[in-house]
Amino acid sequence: MASLTLEEMMAMQRELQEKFAESWGPRSPESAPLHMLWLVEEVGEVAAIFKKRKPQGIMEDPVVRAHFLEEMSDILMYFTDILNFLEVTPQEFSAAYRAKHARNMKRNFPQEHRQFLTPDQHNQA
Repeated sequence: MASLTLEEMMAMQRELQEKFAESWGPRSPESAPLHMLWLVEEVGEVAAIFKKRKPQGIMEDPVVRAHFLEEMSDILMYFTDILNFLEVTPQEFSAAYRAKHARNMKRNFPQEHRQFLTPDQHNQA
Protein backbone atom coordinates (compact mmCIF):
# COMPACT_ATOMS: atom_id res chain seq x y z
CA MET A 1 0.00 0.00 0.00
CA ALA A 2 1.35 3.42 -0.97
CA SER A 3 2.10 6.12 1.58
CA LEU A 4 -0.40 8.93 1.96
CA THR A 5 0.57 12.34 0.70
CA LEU A 6 -0.23 15.50 2.60
CA GLU A 7 -2.59 16.43 -0.22
CA GLU A 8 -4.49 13.15 0.20
CA MET A 9 -4.65 13.53 3.98
CA MET A 10 -6.01 17.07 3.69
CA ALA A 11 -8.60 15.96 1.11
CA MET A 12 -9.70 13.10 3.38
CA GLN A 13 -10.18 15.53 6.27
CA ARG A 14 -12.18 17.94 4.09
CA GLU A 15 -14.38 14.99 3.11
CA LEU A 16 -14.88 14.05 6.78
CA GLN A 17 -15.57 17.65 7.78
CA GLU A 18 -18.15 17.98 4.99
CA LYS A 19 -19.88 14.75 6.00
CA PHE A 20 -20.33 15.94 9.60
CA ALA A 21 -20.66 19.68 8.92
CA GLU A 22 -24.16 19.83 10.37
CA SER A 23 -23.09 18.54 13.78
CA TRP A 24 -19.47 19.76 13.81
CA GLY A 25 -20.15 23.26 12.56
CA PRO A 26 -18.50 25.32 9.86
CA ARG A 27 -14.93 24.91 8.68
CA SER A 28 -13.37 28.29 9.25
CA PRO A 29 -10.21 29.94 10.56
CA GLU A 30 -12.04 30.49 13.85
CA SER A 31 -12.25 26.69 14.26
CA ALA A 32 -8.47 26.25 14.12
CA PRO A 33 -7.68 27.08 17.79
CA LEU A 34 -10.20 24.52 19.06
CA HIS A 35 -8.74 21.88 16.78
CA MET A 36 -5.27 22.77 18.06
CA LEU A 37 -6.50 22.02 21.58
CA TRP A 38 -7.89 18.68 20.42
CA LEU A 39 -4.56 17.94 18.72
CA VAL A 40 -2.78 18.61 22.01
CA GLU A 41 -5.22 16.28 23.77
CA GLU A 42 -4.33 13.53 21.29
CA VAL A 43 -0.61 14.18 21.88
CA GLY A 44 -1.35 13.62 25.57
CA GLU A 45 -2.95 10.27 24.74
CA VAL A 46 0.19 9.24 22.86
CA ALA A 47 2.31 10.40 25.81
CA ALA A 48 0.21 8.18 28.08
CA ILE A 49 0.93 5.18 25.87
CA PHE A 50 4.67 5.91 26.14
CA LYS A 51 4.36 6.35 29.89
CA LYS A 52 2.34 3.20 30.51
CA ARG A 53 3.64 0.83 27.83
CA LYS A 54 7.09 2.29 27.03
CA PRO A 55 8.55 2.23 23.51
CA GLN A 56 9.13 -1.50 23.96
CA GLY A 57 5.37 -2.08 24.25
CA ILE A 58 4.74 -0.17 21.04
CA MET A 59 7.42 -2.19 19.28
CA GLU A 60 6.45 -5.64 20.57
CA ASP A 61 2.71 -5.67 21.37
CA PRO A 62 0.47 -5.53 18.27
CA VAL A 63 -2.51 -4.26 20.28
CA VAL A 64 -0.48 -1.43 21.83
CA ARG A 65 1.04 -0.63 18.43
CA ALA A 66 -2.42 -0.43 16.82
CA HIS A 67 -3.63 1.90 19.59
CA PHE A 68 -0.49 4.05 19.21
CA LEU A 69 -1.02 4.31 15.43
CA GLU A 70 -4.68 5.22 15.92
CA GLU A 71 -3.76 8.07 18.26
CA MET A 72 -0.99 9.25 15.94
CA SER A 73 -3.57 9.26 13.14
CA ASP A 74 -5.83 11.44 15.29
CA ILE A 75 -2.93 13.90 15.70
CA LEU A 76 -2.40 14.09 11.95
CA MET A 77 -6.13 14.45 11.34
CA TYR A 78 -6.37 17.47 13.63
CA PHE A 79 -3.14 18.82 12.15
CA THR A 80 -4.54 18.64 8.62
CA ASP A 81 -7.86 20.11 9.81
CA ILE A 82 -5.96 23.16 11.06
CA LEU A 83 -4.16 23.54 7.74
CA ASN A 84 -7.47 23.24 5.91
CA PHE A 85 -9.26 25.74 8.15
CA LEU A 86 -6.49 28.30 7.60
CA GLU A 87 -6.48 27.59 3.84
CA VAL A 88 -2.86 26.42 3.83
CA THR A 89 -2.18 24.43 0.68
CA PRO A 90 -0.11 21.25 0.67
CA GLN A 91 2.38 23.03 -1.59
CA GLU A 92 2.64 26.01 0.80
CA PHE A 93 3.20 23.73 3.79
CA SER A 94 5.70 21.59 1.88
CA ALA A 95 7.74 24.67 0.96
CA ALA A 96 7.76 25.82 4.60
CA TYR A 97 8.73 22.32 5.79
CA ARG A 98 11.59 22.08 3.28
CA ALA A 99 12.84 25.55 4.24
CA LYS A 100 12.75 24.68 7.95
CA HIS A 101 14.60 21.42 7.29
CA ALA A 102 17.30 23.27 5.35
CA ARG A 103 17.64 25.78 8.18
CA ASN A 104 17.84 23.02 10.79
CA MET A 105 20.55 21.23 8.80
CA LYS A 106 22.76 24.31 9.27
CA ARG A 107 22.10 24.70 12.99
CA ASN A 108 24.28 23.65 15.90
CA PHE A 109 21.68 22.38 18.35
CA PRO A 110 24.11 21.42 21.14
CA GLN A 111 25.57 24.93 21.09
CA GLU A 112 22.16 26.64 20.91
CA HIS A 113 20.75 24.59 23.78
CA ARG A 114 23.77 24.15 25.99
CA GLN A 115 22.09 25.96 28.90
CA PHE A 116 19.54 23.11 28.98
CA LEU A 117 22.07 20.30 28.91
CA THR A 118 23.24 18.56 32.05
CA PRO A 119 26.76 19.46 33.22
CA ASP A 120 28.13 16.18 31.79
CA GLN A 121 26.52 16.82 28.43
CA HIS A 122 27.66 20.46 28.51
CA ASN A 123 31.29 19.41 28.84
CA GLN A 124 30.95 17.10 25.83
CA ALA A 125 29.41 19.77 23.57
